[in-house]
Amino acid sequence: MKKKFSLVACLAAAALVIPVGPAAAGHPSPEPKILANGLVTPLSLTVGRDGSVLVTQNFVGKLDRVEEDGKLTNVYTKADWDVGGVETTRGTTYFVESVGAGGGNPDALEGYLKSIDRSGDVHTIADLASHERTHNPDGDQEYGFGSDVSADCLKDWPVFPPARYTGAVDSHPYATAVKGSTVYVADAGANAILEVDVDSGDVSTVAVLPPRPAVVPAGTRIPIDMAGGTVEVPACVVGHEYAFEPVPTDVEIGPDGWLYVSSLPGGPEDPSLGARGAIFRVNPWTGTTRLWAEDILSPTGIAVSDNGDVYAASMFGNEIVKIDARTREASQFLAVDGPAAVELSGKTLYATAGFSFGQPTGTVLKAHIK
Repeated sequence: MKKKFSLVACLAAAALVIPVGPAAAGHPSPEPKILANGLVTPLSLTVGRDGSVLVTQNFVGKLDRVEEDGKLTNVYTKADWDVGGVETTRGTTYFVESVGAGGGNPDALEGYLKSIDRSGDVHTIADLASHERTHNPDGDQEYGFGSDVSADCLKDWPVFPPARYTGAVDSHPYATAVKGSTVYVADAGANAILEVDVDSGDVSTVAVLPPRPAVVPAGTRIPIDMAGGTVEVPACVVGHEYAFEPVPTDVEIGPDGWLYVSSLPGGPEDPSLGARGAIFRVNPWTGTTRLWAEDILSPTGIAVSDNGDVYAASMFGNEIVKIDARTREASQFLAVDGPAAVELSGKTLYATAGFSFGQPTGTVLKAHIK
């Protein structure tokens, strides 16, 4: 049984029901400059010290460099795979590639952390899917309804999503952060943050994100397939909590040395159950995980400034928000359709936007931070 929609499926399902449109009015936005357009699902990007920009077109398996004239130069391609999580440091580019996420077949999972050196040679650093099959970090974590909902009530619950279950074997490495010879990986299928030793290729689990519970309101309809099919929940579950799986979408290293991790809520990505996305802080030495900010609609990427402010791409909120490090209050930084990834370089914010499922509507842009 599939334990959940994969991240790709979550985004695709949300795209079926949420039209990309103007963001809500807020403070005046900076005027962004478009660096490239015509991209398909650009879900990650990185900026080098020289200002060069690398971007992934995840669903078509491409890693490209954005040239000054806006054209793309392909750096790496793996057709029919998801290529993402790009990060560059000291002349080395790191990225992840995967296939089989959310399919319910652990043996079909493949996922790797790779690097490209200055000469353009590609190296495989670690087998991330193997780590998931061997350890299944969230295997003891309980999802779904608690004991307050009777088995008799749940007899009318659909087969999928499951009414109660523990974390199954699934892996979708999605984002990376690099510090020295360590690469941290946000695995959206494993619901975990992994640590990879670049020299040895050893993989370990830093932390498993906690479930994201939501109270089920009356009239709730839940997706049961990728064709847009839904069913109304049984009346007896209304008012009870359903513990959804977290879906880590980005990992960044903050000025305090802790990891900042964005997470989708694991259930509906539309606002039907509220803006339930969150940002966690994770101690990389102990695995201690703390909720840092919540009530963000579909946070798919984050960037952390030197003073600890966090910029988050709210994909289906159609905006990039700034979360103040001291107050943790969010305000709109930039109104933009379908943002997916954000990075900071000095006083410039780089982002991808224009997300749609399979259409070449994606862009790379930059905007000045005051």
